[in-house]
Amino acid sequence: MNQPLLYNRQPPRPAWGVRVDPRKTLSTSEPIVAAPLPTQVQLPLELGPERRAQAVVAPGDYVYTGQPVARLETGARNVVCASISGRVAAIRPGPIPGPGPRVAECIVIDSDGQDRRHADCVPAGDPARLAAARLRELIAQAGIVGLGGAVFPTADKLGGSQPVDLLIVNGAECEPYISCDEMLMRERAAQVLDGARIMLRALGCDRAVVAVESDMPAARLALRAALDADRDPRLDIAEVTAKYPAGGERQLVELLTGREVPAGGLPRDVGIVCQNVATAAAVSELFRTGCPLISRIVTVTGGGILNPVNVEARLGAPLADLVAAAGGYTTTNCDLVMGGPMMGMALAGDRLPVTEATNCLLVAAPGELSDAQPGYPCIRCAECSRVCPARLLPQELLVACDTQDPDRLEQLHLDACIECGCCDYVCPSRLTLTPVFAQAKIRQRAHREQQRQARLAQQRSEARNARLAAAEKRYADGPAPDAGEAALTDLLARVEQRDERGDGG
Repeated sequence: MNQPLLYNRQPPRPAWGVRVDPRKTLSTSEPIVAAPLPTQVQLPLELGPERRAQAVVAPGDYVYTGQPVARLETGARNVVCASISGRVAAIRPGPIPGPGPRVAECIVIDSDGQDRRHADCVPAGDPARLAAARLRELIAQAGIVGLGGAVFPTADKLGGSQPVDLLIVNGAECEPYISCDEMLMRERAAQVLDGARIMLRALGCDRAVVAVESDMPAARLALRAALDADRDPRLDIAEVTAKYPAGGERQLVELLTGREVPAGGLPRDVGIVCQNVATAAAVSELFRTGCPLISRIVTVTGGGILNPVNVEARLGAPLADLVAAAGGYTTTNCDLVMGGPMMGMALAGDRLPVTEATNCLLVAAPGELSDAQPGYPCIRCAECSRVCPARLLPQELLVACDTQDPDRLEQLHLDACIECGCCDYVCPSRLTLTPVFAQAKIRQRAHREQQRQARLAQQRSEARNARLAAAEKRYADGPAPDAGEAALTDLLARVEQRDERGDGG
């Protein structure tokens, strides 16, 4: 008897979300190209929110490609590996991509041009014969993180005590312009499936589905051919509507399974783990060749690029190298964005390094992206509510943000906003709601921290008052005799009674 499917192979079109011009064909007409070996890389030690690494090398040290050069300050589970061989030139603060100007401590390595692999970069053995805990350990030691944008440690995501009955391998690349995942599935479908199979073993799960969008026929055909050749009944494909943001983790879980991830929770809370297709390919690469995470595929596209293409680049390489690999600029006054036009971040220049989160470098020609225009008062049309994938009330959130009402923002579930920009896209009044919500979330976190500190202070004050009250009571009652004094008093009383009876000698 066949096990019932845990997912819908072709889920219906969602009511939320927007249809945007995909503009992906700009960069999908040519195969993935390998960027030349960079002359220098800059590897940030800031690995994500509240994740900092500590360098284990020093300036002047020679390092090999794939050699660990930094480890998390809180443990040795996740590492940063050198993406080239050469000398450590410096460990110093440097600019990195992110919202607004950002600076982080970085390891700077000058290439020797040899790309000499570290001696430990060898296959660890057949993953089908390794225990799940050992697989997760090797994935952590290779520095593999989620390559869909969140850069959460893959080994941590594959661990945990909650049971999992479905692995979703996310290839539903819904953001306009970005095509790195699509090209990966077209050219390396077997590697994606191999990585999915390894992650199934690490999870102790027996079902995986690769999600692709309906406007990716070439990727879907490549995956189907790889599935037919593989004949693994645990692996399957699902086709989702090409509607933004169907590729969001929570949205994809709901589309495929009907399960709703609880607010503040994770897909694992409903028995599901999501991993990006590029992450799956990186896991496969580790066990096929022993190579840790040292590179990723980046879409280099936009009207400001001469030959838009997907480039496989070493981590830490300057973005300028990717521009050169794509033919260079078509004009000098381009806008640089890391990511797509909906959720991407503006960049100050092309000297910033490629990071694990760099899935796209959008080089927009003048006028290619919509310019900021003056907004008008909200007309209460509720279009923003209709398209919101988190089923929020953006028009009500905007009012609460303007009045800075923290209690009302909590009631309206501001933290559930995924900052997708759908509300901005459909607003007839040209209101930019998403940046307002992003800033409000920062204020909400600060407000909650202040409340937490106030509660701790109140608890400390109440505890102190209780101690003082107890001390005052003890003083008012007089000192209590200790056990020795009580025993001596009892003994003297017995002696006096004996003397009175004349029993003593």
